[in-house]
Amino acid sequence: QVQLVESGGGLVLAGGSLRLSCAASGGISGVNTMAWYRQAPGKQRELVASIANGGSTYHADSVKGRFTISRDNTKNTVYLQMTSLKPEDTAVYSCFAEIQVHTLIYPYWGQGTQVTVSS
Repeated sequence: QVQLVESGGGLVLAGGSLRLSCAASGGISGVNTMAWYRQAPGKQRELVASIANGGSTYHADSVKGRFTISRDNTKNTVYLQMTSLKPEDTAVYSCFAEIQVHTLIYPYWGQGTQVTVSS
């Protein structure tokens, strides 16, 4: 059974850094786009960054220049390096992946990890 397991969240002071990881496992034939979303209390979930299988990336304007998405296809893992963190980055961060199982592609979500940035 396919699973996305996240790690790396926590509490950090403003200006600090964190690195999130999300590993996909279980019956995977291939992994297409991988992405990170976040949802702050009282707000809608928003796309933070995404990365295609070939490596092309997208970063939301709010994080451009501070966050970097990357992936290791040999490990089916996506990373989000977050620097110069601000209190407004506080949210639950969830990874997303389009995963091929045999001949079909399905969307999968991680369980979410809390990132709290204090001032």
